[in-house]
Amino acid sequence: MQPDEALVFLKQGAAQIISESELREKLALDRPLRVKLGVDPTTPDIHLGHTVVLRKLRQFQDLDHQAVLIIGDFTGMIGDPSGRSATRPHLTHKEVMANAQTYRQQAFKILDPARTETVFNGDWFRKMSFEDVIRLNSRVTLQQMLQRDDFRERIEKQQAIRAHEIQYPIMQGWDSVMVKADIELGGTDQLFNILVGRDFQKEEGLPQQVVFLLPILEGLDGSKKMSKSFGNFVGINEAASDMFGKLMSISDELMARYYPLLLGRSLPKQAHPLEAKKQLAFEIVQTYHSAAIAKKTLDEWNARFSEKRLADAELPEFAARDENAVAIVVAAYAGPFAIAKSRAEASRLIKQGSVQLDGKKIVDPQMMLFLRSGQVLRLDKTRAVRIK
Repeated sequence: MQPDEALVFLKQGAAQIISESELREKLALDRPLRVKLGVDPTTPDIHLGHTVVLRKLRQFQDLDHQAVLIIGDFTGMIGDPSGRSATRPHLTHKEVMANAQTYRQQAFKILDPARTETVFNGDWFRKMSFEDVIRLNSRVTLQQMLQRDDFRERIEKQQAIRAHEIQYPIMQGWDSVMVKADIELGGTDQLFNILVGRDFQKEEGLPQQVVFLLPILEGLDGSKKMSKSFGNFVGINEAASDMFGKLMSISDELMARYYPLLLGRSLPKQAHPLEAKKQLAFEIVQTYHSAAIAKKTLDEWNARFSEKRLADAELPEFAARDENAVAIVVAAYAGPFAIAKSRAEASRLIKQGSVQLDGKKIVDPQMMLFLRSGQVLRLDKTRAVRIK
Protein backbone atom coordinates (compact mmCIF):
# COMPACT_ATOMS: atom_id res chain seq x y z
CA MET A 1 0.00 0.00 0.00
CA GLN A 2 0.95 3.62 -0.50
CA PRO A 3 1.45 5.58 2.77
CA ASP A 4 -1.96 7.28 2.57
CA GLU A 5 -3.71 3.98 1.88
CA ALA A 6 -1.84 2.26 4.71
CA LEU A 7 -2.75 5.06 7.12
CA VAL A 8 -6.46 4.76 6.32
CA PHE A 9 -6.28 0.97 6.73
CA LEU A 10 -4.31 0.96 9.98
CA LYS A 11 -6.21 3.68 11.82
CA GLN A 12 -9.48 1.75 11.54
CA GLY A 13 -10.53 0.90 15.08
CA ALA A 14 -7.88 3.11 16.71
CA ALA A 15 -8.90 5.14 19.75
CA GLN A 16 -6.05 7.69 19.54
CA ILE A 17 -2.89 8.21 17.49
CA ILE A 18 -0.15 10.68 18.43
CA SER A 19 0.14 11.73 15.80
CA GLU A 20 -1.39 10.74 12.46
CA SER A 21 1.02 13.01 10.59
CA GLU A 22 4.01 11.33 12.28
CA LEU A 23 2.58 7.91 11.47
CA ARG A 24 2.18 8.85 7.82
CA GLU A 25 5.79 10.09 7.69
CA LYS A 26 7.02 6.81 9.15
CA LEU A 27 4.90 4.79 6.71
CA ALA A 28 6.61 6.70 3.89
CA LEU A 29 10.05 5.53 5.04
CA ASP A 30 11.60 2.95 2.75
CA ARG A 31 11.98 0.30 5.45
CA PRO A 32 9.92 -1.95 7.74
CA LEU A 33 8.81 -0.12 10.89
CA ARG A 34 9.50 -1.57 14.33
CA VAL A 35 6.10 -1.86 15.99
CA LYS A 36 6.38 -2.50 19.71
CA LEU A 37 3.90 -4.29 21.96
CA GLY A 38 4.89 -4.97 25.55
CA VAL A 39 3.07 -7.72 27.44
CA ASP A 40 3.36 -8.74 31.07
CA PRO A 41 2.50 -12.43 31.46
CA THR A 42 0.90 -12.03 34.90
CA THR A 43 -1.43 -14.94 34.02
CA PRO A 44 -0.94 -17.85 31.61
CA ASP A 45 -4.01 -17.02 29.55
CA ILE A 46 -4.80 -14.60 26.75
CA HIS A 47 -8.44 -13.52 26.52
CA LEU A 48 -10.37 -11.70 23.81
CA GLY A 49 -9.51 -8.34 25.38
CA HIS A 50 -5.84 -8.95 24.58
CA THR A 51 -6.65 -9.85 20.98
CA VAL A 52 -7.77 -6.30 20.11
CA VAL A 53 -4.20 -5.00 20.19
CA LEU A 54 -2.70 -8.27 18.88
CA ARG A 55 -4.94 -8.10 15.81
CA LYS A 56 -3.73 -4.57 15.13
CA LEU A 57 -0.13 -5.72 15.44
CA ARG A 58 -0.89 -8.46 12.90
CA GLN A 59 -2.21 -5.80 10.50
CA PHE A 60 1.17 -4.04 10.68
CA GLN A 61 2.84 -7.40 9.97
CA ASP A 62 0.61 -7.94 6.94
CA LEU A 63 1.99 -4.66 5.57
CA ASP A 64 5.52 -6.09 5.97
CA HIS A 65 6.41 -4.26 9.19
CA GLN A 66 8.34 -5.86 12.05
CA ALA A 67 6.48 -6.78 15.24
CA VAL A 68 8.58 -6.42 18.38
CA LEU A 69 6.93 -8.40 21.19
CA ILE A 70 8.47 -7.49 24.53
CA ILE A 71 7.88 -10.09 27.22
CA GLY A 72 8.00 -8.22 30.51
CA ASP A 73 9.81 -10.75 32.65
CA PHE A 74 10.97 -7.81 34.84
CA THR A 75 7.96 -5.51 34.54
CA GLY A 76 5.69 -8.52 35.05
CA MET A 77 7.06 -8.93 38.56
CA ILE A 78 5.87 -5.37 39.32
CA GLY A 79 2.59 -5.50 37.43
CA ASP A 80 1.24 -2.55 35.46
CA PRO A 81 -0.63 -0.19 37.84
CA SER A 82 -2.58 1.36 34.95
CA GLY A 83 -6.28 1.39 35.77
CA ARG A 84 -5.72 -0.44 39.06
CA SER A 85 -7.25 0.64 42.35
CA ALA A 86 -4.86 -1.52 44.37
CA THR A 87 -1.32 -2.88 44.17
CA ARG A 88 -1.01 -6.03 42.08
CA PRO A 89 0.14 -9.24 43.80
CA HIS A 90 3.90 -9.78 43.47
CA LEU A 91 4.96 -12.61 41.15
CA THR A 92 8.27 -14.43 41.18
CA HIS A 93 10.44 -14.49 38.06
CA LYS A 94 9.81 -18.23 37.77
CA GLU A 95 6.03 -17.67 37.74
CA VAL A 96 6.30 -14.94 35.11
CA MET A 97 8.48 -17.09 32.83
CA ALA A 98 6.09 -20.05 33.14
CA ASN A 99 3.21 -17.78 32.12
CA ALA A 100 5.31 -16.33 29.27
CA GLN A 101 5.67 -19.74 27.65
CA THR A 102 1.93 -20.29 27.24
CA TYR A 103 1.35 -16.59 26.49
CA ARG A 104 3.66 -16.73 23.45
CA GLN A 105 2.03 -19.91 22.16
CA GLN A 106 -1.39 -18.26 22.31
CA ALA A 107 -0.17 -14.95 20.84
CA PHE A 108 1.04 -16.83 17.76
CA LYS A 109 -2.53 -17.86 17.03
CA ILE A 110 -2.78 -14.24 15.83
CA LEU A 111 0.76 -13.07 15.06
CA ASP A 112 3.05 -14.36 12.31
CA PRO A 113 6.02 -15.94 14.15
CA ALA A 114 8.28 -15.35 11.13
CA ARG A 115 7.77 -11.59 11.42
CA THR A 116 7.83 -11.36 15.22
CA GLU A 117 10.95 -10.42 17.15
CA THR A 118 10.51 -11.60 20.74
CA VAL A 119 12.67 -10.04 23.45
CA PHE A 120 12.67 -10.07 27.25
CA ASN A 121 13.18 -6.77 29.08
CA GLY A 122 15.09 -8.57 31.80
CA ASP A 123 17.93 -8.81 29.26
CA TRP A 124 18.74 -5.13 29.84
CA PHE A 125 17.31 -4.47 33.30
CA ARG A 126 19.41 -7.25 34.87
CA LYS A 127 22.57 -5.49 33.64
CA MET A 128 21.70 -2.15 35.26
CA SER A 129 23.49 -1.12 38.43
CA PHE A 130 21.68 0.71 41.19
CA GLU A 131 23.42 3.87 39.99
CA ASP A 132 21.89 3.30 36.54
CA VAL A 133 18.45 2.96 38.13
CA ILE A 134 18.89 6.21 40.07
CA ARG A 135 19.98 8.07 36.93
CA LEU A 136 16.99 6.73 35.00
CA ASN A 137 14.65 7.80 37.81
CA SER A 138 16.12 11.29 37.76
CA ARG A 139 14.65 11.82 34.27
CA VAL A 140 11.07 12.00 35.57
CA THR A 141 9.45 13.91 38.41
CA LEU A 142 7.11 12.68 41.11
CA GLN A 143 4.65 15.33 39.94
CA GLN A 144 4.60 13.65 36.50
CA MET A 145 3.85 10.28 38.04
CA LEU A 146 1.06 11.66 40.21
CA GLN A 147 -0.66 13.20 37.19
CA ARG A 148 -1.88 9.71 36.35
CA ASP A 149 -5.58 9.33 37.06
CA ASP A 150 -5.17 5.95 38.74
CA PHE A 151 -2.50 7.19 41.15
CA ARG A 152 -4.39 10.39 41.90
CA GLU A 153 -7.60 8.50 42.64
CA ARG A 154 -5.79 6.15 45.00
CA ILE A 155 -4.32 9.11 46.88
CA GLU A 156 -7.76 10.73 47.17
CA LYS A 157 -9.17 7.48 48.53
CA GLN A 158 -6.18 7.10 50.88
CA GLN A 159 -5.20 3.85 49.19
CA ALA A 160 -1.55 2.85 49.15
CA ILE A 161 0.77 3.44 46.19
CA ARG A 162 3.91 1.36 46.59
CA ALA A 163 7.20 2.91 45.49
CA HIS A 164 7.92 0.06 43.06
CA GLU A 165 4.70 0.84 41.13
CA ILE A 166 6.09 4.27 40.22
CA GLN A 167 8.95 2.45 38.48
CA TYR A 168 6.64 0.78 36.00
CA PRO A 169 6.13 3.66 33.50
CA ILE A 170 9.86 4.38 33.67
CA MET A 171 10.73 0.78 32.79
CA GLN A 172 8.16 0.60 29.99
CA GLY A 173 9.50 3.85 28.57
CA TRP A 174 13.07 2.56 28.65
CA ASP A 175 11.97 -0.55 26.75
CA SER A 176 11.15 1.72 23.79
CA VAL A 177 14.70 3.10 23.82
CA MET A 178 16.24 -0.37 23.93
CA VAL A 179 14.25 -1.77 20.99
CA LYS A 180 14.26 1.52 19.00
CA ALA A 181 10.50 1.40 18.55
CA ASP A 182 8.93 3.38 15.72
CA ILE A 183 5.41 2.75 16.99
CA GLU A 184 4.07 1.46 20.29
CA LEU A 185 0.67 -0.18 20.55
CA GLY A 186 -1.41 -0.29 23.71
CA GLY A 187 -4.83 0.14 25.25
CA THR A 188 -6.15 3.59 26.08
CA ASP A 189 -4.93 3.13 29.66
CA GLN A 190 -1.33 3.05 28.34
CA LEU A 191 -1.16 6.67 27.16
CA PHE A 192 1.01 7.93 30.02
CA ASN A 193 3.45 5.02 29.85
CA ILE A 194 3.94 5.31 26.08
CA LEU A 195 4.47 9.07 26.30
CA VAL A 196 7.28 8.43 28.81
CA GLY A 197 8.89 6.28 26.11
CA ARG A 198 8.66 9.15 23.63
CA ASP A 199 10.38 11.48 26.11
CA PHE A 200 13.20 9.00 26.75
CA GLN A 201 13.75 8.44 23.04
CA LYS A 202 14.00 12.20 22.43
CA GLU A 203 16.55 12.55 25.25
CA GLU A 204 18.57 9.70 23.72
CA GLY A 205 18.59 11.38 20.30
CA LEU A 206 16.30 8.77 18.75
CA PRO A 207 13.22 9.35 16.57
CA GLN A 208 10.15 9.40 18.80
CA GLN A 209 7.71 6.52 18.61
CA VAL A 210 4.12 7.04 17.48
CA VAL A 211 1.53 6.41 20.21
CA PHE A 212 -1.11 4.06 18.82
CA LEU A 213 -3.94 3.36 21.26
CA LEU A 214 -6.73 0.80 20.91
CA PRO A 215 -10.06 0.68 22.78
CA ILE A 216 -10.32 -1.50 25.87
CA LEU A 217 -12.79 -4.35 25.45
CA GLU A 218 -15.55 -4.63 28.02
CA GLY A 219 -16.05 -8.02 29.61
CA LEU A 220 -19.12 -10.24 29.43
CA ASP A 221 -20.81 -8.15 32.12
CA GLY A 222 -20.74 -5.12 29.80
CA SER A 223 -19.30 -2.77 32.43
CA LYS A 224 -15.79 -3.62 33.66
CA LYS A 225 -12.92 -4.28 31.26
CA MET A 226 -12.42 -7.90 30.30
CA SER A 227 -10.18 -9.47 32.93
CA LYS A 228 -9.57 -12.88 34.40
CA SER A 229 -9.62 -11.34 37.88
CA PHE A 230 -13.17 -10.08 37.23
CA GLY A 231 -14.31 -13.44 35.85
CA ASN A 232 -15.87 -11.73 32.81
CA PHE A 233 -13.49 -13.05 30.16
CA VAL A 234 -13.39 -15.41 27.20
CA GLY A 235 -10.01 -17.15 26.96
CA ILE A 236 -8.75 -17.97 23.48
CA ASN A 237 -7.63 -21.41 24.72
CA GLU A 238 -11.02 -22.24 26.23
CA ALA A 239 -13.04 -25.18 24.99
CA ALA A 240 -15.07 -24.24 21.93
CA SER A 241 -18.39 -24.94 23.65
CA ASP A 242 -17.48 -22.73 26.62
CA MET A 243 -16.31 -19.94 24.31
CA PHE A 244 -19.49 -20.16 22.23
CA GLY A 245 -21.78 -20.27 25.27
CA LYS A 246 -20.14 -17.28 26.92
CA LEU A 247 -20.49 -15.16 23.79
CA MET A 248 -24.14 -16.14 23.42
CA SER A 249 -24.76 -14.76 26.93
CA ILE A 250 -23.71 -11.15 26.17
CA SER A 251 -26.22 -8.34 25.80
CA ASP A 252 -27.34 -7.02 22.42
CA GLU A 253 -25.73 -3.67 23.27
CA LEU A 254 -22.38 -5.32 23.97
CA MET A 255 -22.59 -7.32 20.74
CA ALA A 256 -22.53 -4.04 18.79
CA ARG A 257 -19.25 -3.26 20.55
CA TYR A 258 -17.71 -6.72 20.01
CA TYR A 259 -18.31 -6.84 16.25
CA PRO A 260 -15.92 -3.99 15.31
CA LEU A 261 -13.31 -4.76 17.97
CA LEU A 262 -13.17 -8.53 17.46
CA LEU A 263 -14.29 -9.02 13.87
CA GLY A 264 -13.23 -5.70 12.34
CA ARG A 265 -16.66 -4.81 10.95
CA SER A 266 -19.89 -3.25 12.15
CA LEU A 267 -22.85 -5.22 13.43
CA PRO A 268 -25.23 -5.78 10.45
CA LYS A 269 -28.12 -3.34 10.88
CA GLN A 270 -30.87 -5.67 9.70
CA ALA A 271 -29.61 -8.82 11.39
CA HIS A 272 -31.76 -10.51 14.03
CA PRO A 273 -29.91 -10.15 17.38
CA LEU A 274 -29.87 -13.90 18.04
CA GLU A 275 -28.55 -14.76 14.59
CA ALA A 276 -25.96 -11.97 14.77
CA LYS A 277 -24.79 -13.32 18.12
CA LYS A 278 -24.48 -16.82 16.68
CA GLN A 279 -22.38 -15.42 13.84
CA LEU A 280 -20.10 -13.61 16.29
CA ALA A 281 -19.62 -16.73 18.40
CA PHE A 282 -19.10 -18.90 15.29
CA GLU A 283 -16.36 -16.65 13.88
CA ILE A 284 -14.54 -16.35 17.20
CA VAL A 285 -14.52 -20.14 17.65
CA GLN A 286 -13.43 -20.56 14.03
CA THR A 287 -10.53 -18.14 14.55
CA TYR A 288 -9.13 -19.78 17.69
CA HIS A 289 -10.07 -23.40 16.97
CA SER A 290 -11.07 -24.32 13.39
CA ALA A 291 -13.92 -24.04 10.91
CA ALA A 292 -14.91 -27.66 11.52
CA ILE A 293 -15.02 -27.22 15.29
CA ALA A 294 -16.97 -23.97 14.90
CA LYS A 295 -19.61 -25.67 12.75
CA LYS A 296 -19.88 -28.59 15.18
CA THR A 297 -20.25 -26.21 18.12
CA LEU A 298 -22.93 -24.18 16.33
CA ASP A 299 -24.84 -27.35 15.42
CA GLU A 300 -24.68 -28.55 19.02
CA TRP A 301 -25.89 -25.19 20.30
CA ASN A 302 -28.78 -25.18 17.82
CA ALA A 303 -29.68 -28.72 18.86
CA ARG A 304 -29.71 -27.75 22.50
CA PHE A 305 -31.74 -24.57 22.13
CA SER A 306 -33.88 -25.14 19.04
CA GLU A 307 -37.56 -25.50 19.94
CA LYS A 308 -37.92 -28.62 17.80
CA ARG A 309 -34.71 -30.42 18.81
CA LEU A 310 -34.29 -29.46 22.46
CA ALA A 311 -35.99 -32.68 23.64
CA ASP A 312 -33.26 -34.74 21.93
CA ALA A 313 -30.33 -32.64 23.13
CA GLU A 314 -27.90 -33.65 25.86
CA LEU A 315 -28.90 -31.43 28.80
CA PRO A 316 -27.83 -31.19 32.45
CA GLU A 317 -30.24 -33.03 34.74
CA PHE A 318 -32.16 -31.27 37.48
CA ALA A 319 -33.83 -33.11 40.35
CA ALA A 320 -36.98 -31.05 40.91
CA ARG A 321 -40.06 -31.35 43.07
CA ASP A 322 -43.52 -29.91 42.53
CA GLU A 323 -43.44 -26.23 43.48
CA ASN A 324 -44.46 -22.90 42.08
CA ALA A 325 -42.68 -21.76 38.93
CA VAL A 326 -40.51 -19.07 40.47
CA ALA A 327 -39.09 -21.44 43.12
CA ILE A 328 -38.28 -24.08 40.51
CA VAL A 329 -36.52 -21.58 38.25
CA VAL A 330 -34.39 -20.26 41.14
CA ALA A 331 -33.43 -23.83 42.08
CA ALA A 332 -32.69 -24.81 38.47
CA TYR A 333 -30.23 -21.94 38.04
CA ALA A 334 -28.56 -22.69 41.39
CA GLY A 335 -28.28 -26.43 40.75
CA PRO A 336 -26.66 -27.37 37.42
CA PHE A 337 -25.40 -23.87 36.62
CA ALA A 338 -24.39 -22.56 40.09
CA ILE A 339 -26.00 -19.20 39.26
CA ALA A 340 -27.66 -17.28 42.09
CA LYS A 341 -30.92 -15.81 40.77
CA SER A 342 -33.18 -13.89 43.10
CA ARG A 343 -36.91 -14.62 43.13
CA ALA A 344 -37.46 -11.20 41.57
CA GLU A 345 -35.07 -11.98 38.69
CA ALA A 346 -36.68 -15.40 38.14
CA SER A 347 -40.14 -13.83 38.22
CA ARG A 348 -39.09 -11.30 35.58
CA LEU A 349 -37.79 -14.09 33.29
CA ILE A 350 -41.10 -15.93 33.63
CA LYS A 351 -43.23 -12.86 32.92
CA GLN A 352 -41.25 -12.00 29.79
CA GLY A 353 -41.79 -15.49 28.39
CA SER A 354 -38.25 -16.85 28.67
CA VAL A 355 -39.21 -19.89 30.76
CA GLN A 356 -40.75 -22.85 28.93
CA LEU A 357 -41.74 -26.35 29.96
CA ASP A 358 -41.68 -28.78 27.02
CA GLY A 359 -41.95 -25.83 24.63
CA LYS A 360 -44.89 -24.16 26.39
CA LYS A 361 -44.31 -20.76 27.98
CA ILE A 362 -44.84 -20.37 31.70
CA VAL A 363 -46.10 -16.83 32.31
CA ASP A 364 -47.34 -16.92 35.93
CA PRO A 365 -44.52 -16.99 38.55
CA GLN A 366 -46.91 -18.45 41.15
CA MET A 367 -48.24 -21.22 38.95
CA MET A 368 -47.80 -24.68 40.48
CA LEU A 369 -45.78 -26.98 38.24
CA PHE A 370 -46.32 -30.74 38.50
CA LEU A 371 -43.23 -32.22 36.91
CA ARG A 372 -42.29 -35.64 35.59
CA SER A 373 -38.97 -37.16 34.55
CA GLY A 374 -37.79 -36.38 31.04
CA GLN A 375 -39.48 -33.01 30.72
CA VAL A 376 -37.35 -30.14 29.43
CA LEU A 377 -37.37 -26.87 31.36
CA ARG A 378 -35.92 -23.99 29.37
CA LEU A 379 -34.70 -21.14 31.59
CA ASP A 380 -33.50 -18.60 29.00
CA LYS A 381 -31.96 -18.40 25.53
CA THR A 382 -28.83 -20.33 26.52
CA ARG A 383 -29.78 -22.62 29.43
CA ALA A 384 -32.12 -25.57 29.75
CA VAL A 385 -32.35 -28.65 32.03
CA ARG A 386 -33.93 -32.08 31.88
CA ILE A 387 -36.14 -32.98 34.82
CA LYS A 388 -35.38 -36.17 36.69
